[in-house]
Amino acid sequence: MRFDLLKRRKFISLIGGAAAWRLVAQAQQPARMRRIGFLIGLAPDDSEGLARVTAFSQGLQERGWTVGRNLRVEFRSAGGLAANYRKYAEELIALAPDVILAGGGGAAAALQQATATLPIVFANVTDPVGAGLVTNLARPGGNITGFMNFEFSLGGKLLELLKEVAPRVTRAAVLRTAVGAAGVGQFGAIQAAAPSFGVELTAVGIRDAGEIERGIKAFMRGPNDGLIVTAQLPRSLRDLVITLAAAHRLPTVYPFRGYIAEGGLISFGTDQAEPYRQAAGYVDRILKGEKPADLPVQAPTKYELVINFKTAKALGLELPATVLARADEVIE
Repeated sequence: MRFDLLKRRKFISLIGGAAAWRLVAQAQQPARMRRIGFLIGLAPDDSEGLARVTAFSQGLQERGWTVGRNLRVEFRSAGGLAANYRKYAEELIALAPDVILAGGGGAAAALQQATATLPIVFANVTDPVGAGLVTNLARPGGNITGFMNFEFSLGGKLLELLKEVAPRVTRAAVLRTAVGAAGVGQFGAIQAAAPSFGVELTAVGIRDAGEIERGIKAFMRGPNDGLIVTAQLPRSLRDLVITLAAAHRLPTVYPFRGYIAEGGLISFGTDQAEPYRQAAGYVDRILKGEKPADLPVQAPTKYELVINFKTAKALGLELPATVLARADEVIE
């Protein structure tokens, strides 16, 4: 969806930045106006989407890029709707920007299909090789490169964490996408770990609210049930999952902090905004003459454990001291 005037002004204020952001010396500024495209999957009024836009804008500011002075940004949001990716990818390609930022796997795939020549930098893609975006992480070799958001081994860690905070769990529903390398690989990692933890798994699709509600309802049996969420969902579906988990008293582990800030129990994963800040560095390097083919795809190096203590109390969970000691953040 295109921004209405108010949202467009808000986005420009983020990209344009306040004077608080330190700029590089004037002598280092490019002499001519450059244009970048930006396609993201999350809606512009989604708090998670806003955090990512902010991180990218700050990364640009830190490298001396300011909208209206030496940079123009063409922004499109798919609004959580897969059908919008191709439409907006083609719109951006038609504008012939110097480089395009793809926020997420859906945006990256649509842009790659639309152009084999314009430089693309992606952020928060799970398996760029499996998704066919690049053939090699070290030397991508084409017109696209970027930053991953997690690796498949995270799936086993999520199951392990669920058993730590809720040892009684012997059955777990796994909310995951059934298509694409990321969804299949993540679920496969959880399946591989499940026998060692004595947990029976049930896959639940996430195409829409109805599929999620039906899947969780069909899964529920009793007090030994738990839930693992493996994907970043649009705001409405995040709220639905958190509400269902609370209503059914399901101990639930999530992959990203945003769920916990909104009332989820516990998460283990990467900071989803940080790859956008890093992507600004690659955009800067491409604008200064480097090629995506020569910039390696980078995997995340830091994971964070976040706990919502209020939610744990509401579920009647006694969180182990070992888990609390490892937490990077405890939301009271």
